[in-house]
Amino acid sequence: MESVIILVFVFGYLAITLEHNIKIDKLIPALVMMAISWALISLGIDSFSQWFDSGNHSLMENFGLLGHEEKMHLMEETLLHHLGKTAEILVFLLGAMTIVEIIDYFDGFSTIKAAVKFNSRKKLLWMFSILAFILSAIIDNLTATIVLISILQKIVKDRDIRIWYAGLIIIAANAGGAWSPIGDVTTTMLWIGDKVSTGKLIIYLFIPSLLCMVVPTFLASLLKPFKGDLELQASDDKPKSKFSSTMLFLGLGAIVFVPIFKVITHLPPYVGMMLSLGVVAVFAEIYSNSKFAISSAVSEEHHEHASHSPVHHSLSKIELPSILFFLGILMAVAALESLGILFGFANNLQDTMPMLGTELHGEGVSDLVVLLLGVGSAVIDNVPLVAASLGMFSEPLDNELWHFIAYSAGTGGSMLIIGSAAGVVAMGMEKIDFFWYLKKISWLALVGFIAGAAAFMVTRAIF
Repeated sequence: MESVIILVFVFGYLAITLEHNIKIDKLIPALVMMAISWALISLGIDSFSQWFDSGNHSLMENFGLLGHEEKMHLMEETLLHHLGKTAEILVFLLGAMTIVEIIDYFDGFSTIKAAVKFNSRKKLLWMFSILAFILSAIIDNLTATIVLISILQKIVKDRDIRIWYAGLIIIAANAGGAWSPIGDVTTTMLWIGDKVSTGKLIIYLFIPSLLCMVVPTFLASLLKPFKGDLELQASDDKPKSKFSSTMLFLGLGAIVFVPIFKVITHLPPYVGMMLSLGVVAVFAEIYSNSKFAISSAVSEEHHEHASHSPVHHSLSKIELPSILFFLGILMAVAALESLGILFGFANNLQDTMPMLGTELHGEGVSDLVVLLLGVGSAVIDNVPLVAASLGMFSEPLDNELWHFIAYSAGTGGSMLIIGSAAGVVAMGMEKIDFFWYLKKISWLALVGFIAGAAAFMVTRAIF
């Protein structure tokens, strides 16, 4: 039965990676894979000899001796445990996405667009890279990519030039997301799972992540597409919301407050995110009732929603397919973890993998293993890779292994356009060709990834 479940996972995974070829959204195979995996576990519960106790992070070797009812009860408890942990991540993401949509409702990001007063291609590249690096650490790399490419489309006319900028935004956004507990789904998973703390994450990963952004941006600035001046889009003179700047800083400040709230209260991050959403929503409702809150430039659809609630409007705009995808993939990985498959895989990996490079503390996991996780995240989605690592390794809070995994999984996905959520959304927004990205951008991402990994090893030796 274990072999059948593994096959279900492999085929489901294959369908996810080939979503653009088979024209089926990746959330569908993720949800089907999750449901079938747990159904097979339920039907074959008596055939399993071991069970992974997620609460205690240990294998139950005597699982096969338990009665059928005891096994079913344990399975239901495990399923509820994983659903709770997954729900923490999803509720957190829902809150963050809603705050960003509320900012956009008030045209808050136009403040950033208004700051572009020059037409140098190189300056524009550095501006977008730095913005992507900073914004992704605050509002997550997926949202930062959406925001910046939306701004880019309003500034740069030539699409052939614009996709170069989009490629570097992907690299910078993924790099920026790696060092912040709220910057990337995978880092958030490690943070919520009590594997990394905010302070140590920043100490270990800020410099490696910065180099991962700076090195590719510097190399790209020497290339032909970024030399000379750029013809910019004419700026429109339409009025904007009177509260756009206020909502931008209020929203970003509210998201930044979440880690502080966790440190003070020791409550799960989603509680702080709900508090932040509530505060932002209050101001959004007050401002939306103001006579001058919504500009005449806002679309008819926007006006239609304006008579109701900016919060309801923002909730209707969030990426629900992404939320359902994360639910499916995380719960599918949880099925493999519960059967002890990931635990066994981790042991085999450590026994057979040559211990190249510096060994990490704890179980002595090779640097090469973690780097391969990073390369793997370019081919497969990094969410299940990190979810798998949570079941594979049992190092304590702030062990350098978790920080290296956060860096590798967060930035390694930049090497292919399908390797990260930021890449996939940029691909959709600008219709970027897979092989164009592979030829023009992938080598820059690889160089940045290696530079950051080397910097992490130096940082680790110091701290």
